[in-house]
Amino acid sequence: MSKTQNNKKTRIISLRFKTVAIILITAIVISSIAITISYRTYSSTMDEHYKTLANNLAKTTAAQLDADALQRYYDAAKKIGTYDDEKYWNDSAYRAAYDKKAEALKDREYQETLNLLFSIKNSNDIKYLYIQKLDEGNLTCTYLFDADSSDEQYQLGTVRELAGAAKESEHPEEGLRAFITNDGEWLASSVVPVRDTSGNPVALVGVDISMDDIMHDRADYLKLTLAFMGIAVIALCFLILISVNAYMITPINTLSNATRYFVENHSDNQTESFELSKLNIKTGDEIETLADSIKQMERDINEYITHLTTVTAEKERIGAELELATRIQADMLPNIFPAFPERQDLDIYASMTPAKEVGGDFYDFFLVDDTHLALVMADVSGKGVPAALFMMMSKILIQNAVINGKAPDEALMAVNNQICANNREEMFVTVWLGVLDLQNGLLTASNAGHEKPIIMMPDGEFELYNDRHGFVIGGMEGLKYRSYEVQLKKGSKLFLYTDGVAEATDTENILYGTERTLKALNSVKDKSPKEIIERVKESVDSFVGEAPQFDDLTMLCFEYKGFDDTLTLDASLDSVSSAIEYVENKVEPLPFSGKVRNRIVIAVDEIVSNVARYAYEGGSGKFSIKAEADDAGITITVTDSGIPYNPLEKDDPDITLSAEERGIGGYGIFIVKNTMDDISYEYKDGKNIFVMKKNFA
Repeated sequence: MSKTQNNKKTRIISLRFKTVAIILITAIVISSIAITISYRTYSSTMDEHYKTLANNLAKTTAAQLDADALQRYYDAAKKIGTYDDEKYWNDSAYRAAYDKKAEALKDREYQETLNLLFSIKNSNDIKYLYIQKLDEGNLTCTYLFDADSSDEQYQLGTVRELAGAAKESEHPEEGLRAFITNDGEWLASSVVPVRDTSGNPVALVGVDISMDDIMHDRADYLKLTLAFMGIAVIALCFLILISVNAYMITPINTLSNATRYFVENHSDNQTESFELSKLNIKTGDEIETLADSIKQMERDINEYITHLTTVTAEKERIGAELELATRIQADMLPNIFPAFPERQDLDIYASMTPAKEVGGDFYDFFLVDDTHLALVMADVSGKGVPAALFMMMSKILIQNAVINGKAPDEALMAVNNQICANNREEMFVTVWLGVLDLQNGLLTASNAGHEKPIIMMPDGEFELYNDRHGFVIGGMEGLKYRSYEVQLKKGSKLFLYTDGVAEATDTENILYGTERTLKALNSVKDKSPKEIIERVKESVDSFVGEAPQFDDLTMLCFEYKGFDDTLTLDASLDSVSSAIEYVENKVEPLPFSGKVRNRIVIAVDEIVSNVARYAYEGGSGKFSIKAEADDAGITITVTDSGIPYNPLEKDDPDITLSAEERGIGGYGIFIVKNTMDDISYEYKDGKNIFVMKKNFA
């Protein structure tokens, strides 16, 4: 038998051994718990029984004693002096004198009480029964009766110091709760008071019951239980071992031998001499399922060998899957344009042309909320399927980080730590990430080793923006990145790209370069983002010519058109309050006094009310109002498509005349003229456009 076969045999024996060992350990643990619980239950029950018995006997004895007589014996005992045991037995004169005095005290009633105690002790199998009284100070006690016929009997007047539980008790005169002690022998003890007619304790009755027999019974019970459990465990292990061997080990050995024979002889075309499919293992459990699976494996292997010529078709299938992967990757990127047709404040377009079937470059853009747009441009190290998988993971992580409210630098730091935590292939990705506030055009961005962005301001040209670069994502855990801000204005454009643009090479290995990129951009700087990207792509393709594409070609162009929060309403008096509320919200954060705010609202009320009443001559229509604040103040524009009317042409009323002489009308626009710092009117493209401005003080 080979070394490998010996190892397999060892593992089979080990499985049997481990199975029995686990069962044995489990049985021992369960048995130990059961024995412990049963022994403690038995012991606790017997302890409580003996303590209750001792307490009841002590109470019964105390109930039959005369408290006055006990007090009388105690007083007499103190008169004859404290009993000295050693002197009593060694000094005959002392003994004779003490006996004479004691006999004088032991009257008929005393002897009857003593006989009563002996009767109670003998009839209830009590070990010790005695009566004592605490001396003054509760530090010592004097024995009055001791129902003990041996030489160890305490004589009348014997004084002993309190010890043990009696010494620790705060009120020893009230007796002690039943307890169990072991001072050479096991005793269940109880001490209860004898009370006079007033309920005051006079003396103490002590009862000790021997528990030596019950302790021996406990030991016998424990031994018997251990022996029974041991036999049961051994029998259980033996039965389980037989069952495991019959229903588990033997079938597994059969499967092992069959599969080994199949593997060793299959290459020599000798499988006809032994077929796994002829195995007949019926255990009704997972082993039978395993045998069926092995049979199926045999059929699958034979079928695979028979159809080995399908490798070519498999390659074609892989090619088709790569083509599908290309489409899936393209679908992972935003590819429907216009991307946000309902928005007038932005325009965006992007494209990605992979160097292979799938690439590692990617772009992304998405609305974080209604007023913030995230822009991403990234380049994964490597090419092909690995780069595509890494690209998809990176894209999702970046998007999740930004949507969860992280700033660009925080998002890159979080993504870097996530990728570094499980990056055994040591891949990395360069990323440019920006979040644009669409309301004010403030772009907050962070760069992780990516190409510099190209920005065009209104009435300017595309130029490289020298931003600060951080380290690539996935290169080192725990890196921090920096954010920077760029203020975009209406008409600003942003061009993002990967190194596949600037590093595209022609047949002579000359780079396309940044200068050619800027030239191509500026040649169509006034065009839409889509036209700009198409022009750059045409320029790159023309430059490269017949040279193979070396790297992925990815570009994104964004145009900021500005945020327009114009309010459009029906030209009716019901809309006046909405227009006023809109202006109040715009004026509230500005540094105007309360008086000036009220004047602005009055001016808006006057102009909007006039539009609602007269602009459409009783017909229906709409008007719009827009409030824009700048460093100087606030400008309010009211526009309608009604009949042409210039309110500034109306003469101002002569306020020096009396009310009757002035007549009616003209006061509204007069108030507006005196309230606002600058007003103007024009009729353009079929619209009345009224503009009024209020400057800061």
